[in-house]
Amino acid sequence: MKRIRFFALLLPVLTVLTVSALADFGPKPQLVVRVENAPAEPYYLDILDEGAYTDDAANFNDLEWSYSEEKAAALDGGLLALLLENVPEGWHACTAQGSTRAPMWGDLYPESDVNGVPLHIFGYHGVPAKYRILMVTKSGQVFLSGPLERASLQCSATVDWAARTAGTPTPWLGRTLQFLSTLLPTLLLEGAVLFLFGLWRSRRNRLIFLAVNLVTQGILAALLSMTALKEGVSISYFALFFPGEIAVLLAESLFYRKTLDSPSPNRAFAYGATANLISAAAGYFTAETVWRWVVSIS
Repeated sequence: MKRIRFFALLLPVLTVLTVSALADFGPKPQLVVRVENAPAEPYYLDILDEGAYTDDAANFNDLEWSYSEEKAAALDGGLLALLLENVPEGWHACTAQGSTRAPMWGDLYPESDVNGVPLHIFGYHGVPAKYRILMVTKSGQVFLSGPLERASLQCSATVDWAARTAGTPTPWLGRTLQFLSTLLPTLLLEGAVLFLFGLWRSRRNRLIFLAVNLVTQGILAALLSMTALKEGVSISYFALFFPGEIAVLLAESLFYRKTLDSPSPNRAFAYGATANLISAAAGYFTAETVWRWVVSIS
């Protein structure tokens, strides 16, 4: 019991420390644009934001953010001019011109790829929530998408150059993946601890375990998933994570103490506390990895 009380006191302290540490280092907005059936010739791709761009001191020159002086000087002037010529009225090119919101950086040409599919990565605070994609090629071909929206802090879009289409993944895919990847490992870990405590043989215990966790961990996983997709694994995520885990630990442990078939009530309570501490630790250390995996495929 002393150890349980120690961890219960330790978790709020970790919350404060984590929130302070993440205050300046949380995830930033990011948009990854994949180009399927990419042109065989050189091309530039940029995202567009609403509103005209002017050389106002309050605006940001994102070419300076995106490229060193040497790389900026080496850009194809003809392609750059063609791209700017095709920016529609009421919009501006976020990388080729700049940002009117906040600084950002982007890849006019792909600097990385996945399985041969070029990637253009746009990141930092200036990435717009609503955007269009503009592509131009060396031979003068142009593609301009309709307006698209970022459904989460970091997400992707895909351009099919051959079909001249652009789209984003279905929003429910990311939400479902994030929810399941948060909930299922918790059920597996806490189920394994139930077995190690010798409480798994009772069918009643298994049903209670499943019902309780689907409610408590299901609700917590849903809230954490929505937070992760909107704001990343950042200060807001952990501000919810630690209090939520503490509340679930206490609620489940007290409930198990009264309801589980166990040699003693204290053993049932110890199971609840141990299972939740283990799953909370696993969730803490894998949260960002899981979130990045979900973002990469949705």
